[in-house]
Amino acid sequence: MNTKSRMIIIAIAVAFLLYAIYAGHYNFVVYILGGIGYLVWSHFREGTVFLATQAFHKQDYAKAKSLLDEIKDPNKLRKGRRNYYEFMLGNIALKEDKIDEAEFHFQLASRLPWKRDTEKGFVLINLANINLRKRNFDRVPAYLELARKLKLTERQRGIVEKIEIELNKQS
Repeated sequence: MNTKSRMIIIAIAVAFLLYAIYAGHYNFVVYILGGIGYLVWSHFREGTVFLATQAFHKQDYAKAKSLLDEIKDPNKLRKGRRNYYEFMLGNIALKEDKIDEAEFHFQLASRLPWKRDTEKGFVLINLANINLRKRNFDRVPAYLELARKLKLTERQRGIVEKIEIELNKQS
C-alpha cells in the first residue's frame, strides 16, 4: 500500500472509530485501533517496498523509484525489506549511469541478510562489475570470491566467469 492510500484508510478508520465510541461498541474500538496501529507500523517497517518490487519486475523503473522515494527513513525498514530497497535503488542508479550511488546502495545491500544465495549473488556480482568499470581491479577478486562461495545459478556463474576474463585482460 502506498502512503496516500494508507492515509485514506486511516481517515476512514478514524471515522468508524468515532462512531464506535459514540455508539458504545467498545469491542469494535479495540479492533479498529488495532487496524490503525498495524497500518502505522507497516508504514514504517514495510513501506512501499513491495509495490516498488512489483514495478521493478515489470521494468517500470520510474514508478519503482517514486515508490521508493516515499520511504522517508529507510533505517526504520525491517531487514527483510531494506535489502530489496537498497538492491532496487542500486539497480535504478545503474540504469541512470550513477555508478558511485549504485555502488553505495549495493554495498549496503551486501551487508544485509538475504534469504537466498542467488539474491546476494546478484548484489556481489553487481559490486564486482561496478568496480571493474571504475578500474578498481584490487576489489573485484574479493567480490568474486564471496560470490563463488554462494550457491549461484548457471547464469550467475557465467557472469562471474566473464568478469574474471575481463579482469585478467586488464591486469
